[in-house]
Amino acid sequence: AEWYKKDLQSKGLEVVFVSSDEDEDAFKGYFAEMPWLALPYADRARKEQLSKKFKVQGIPSFVLLKSNGEVITLDGRSAVSEDPTGAEFPWIPEPFGLGESFV
Repeated sequence: AEWYKKDLQSKGLEVVFVSSDEDEDAFKGYFAEMPWLALPYADRARKEQLSKKFKVQGIPSFVLLKSNGEVITLDGRSAVSEDPTGAEFPWIPEPFGLGESFV
């Protein structure tokens, strides 16, 4: 959460926590420490839809989306770990060209 409060929130990163906690009390205890938004714990149907849509296999997962909902990366954790100050935010990958250097 420190990386978010220190650098990334001011750059426009918005985080929405989608909980896989066992129950609402566990969710409330964990979420109380977080400075960002959360999907209501009771909305389990939407949590399952999001997990399926973004192929969540384990926790924690960190999916980065554009404001229109388009996926930037399913591995947001690596993007943030490699650039915690957000110098390259929003971490949109460079297009990959099939030039001579590829072969």
